[in-house]
Amino acid sequence: MAGKAHKSLNVFQKPLGLFSKEPMTGFYGNGYCDVGPDDTGNHSVAATLTDPFLDFTASRGNNLRSIGLTAGCKWCLCARRWKEALDHASQQTDQASESVVPKVHLHATSEKALDVVNMADLKKYAAEPEVGNASNVAQSRKGGMGGAIKERTELANKEEMTGRE
Repeated sequence: MAGKAHKSLNVFQKPLGLFSKEPMTGFYGNGYCDVGPDDTGNHSVAATLTDPFLDFTASRGNNLRSIGLTAGCKWCLCARRWKEALDHASQQTDQASESVVPKVHLHATSEKALDVVNMADLKKYAAEPEVGNASNVAQSRKGGMGGAIKERTELANKEEMTGRE
C-alpha cells in the first residue's frame, strides 16, 4: 500500500528495514524480509550470500544461482536453511566452513526469524556495522554485478567478486 509505513518488526522489535531492491528480494517481492501467513518457508533472515552458502543450499535442492544470484547479493533466506547452514558449519572442523553461514543484517531480519534461530546466533553472524545496533543500517552501494548490492567491506576485495553468469 503506497504511502503507508511498514508495520512489521525486526529482531530488535524496531520497524523492519528495507533490505534490497536490486536484486528485488522478499517473499512478497517488496524488498523486505517480511513474513506473513502465506510464507510457510519463513523467508525472514536478511543475509549477504556467499559462494560456500550458494554451494551448500544448491546441494540441498535450492539452487539460488539458477535465478541469477551470486555471492554478494542480498537475499531474504528461509530461517530453517540459514540454521541448517549454521548447524553444518558447527559440525565441521575446518575454519573455512564458517563462510557457509551468510552474514545477517539485523535491521532487516524479521522478528519471525526468532521462531527458528536464537538471537545469539544471529548476532554472532551479524554484518559488522550493525552488531548490537538496530538503528545502524548497513552501508552498501551498487556493485558491477548487474545491479547486485555489495557490502563496503566486500568492495575492498574486488578480486574475490564474481560476475553474473
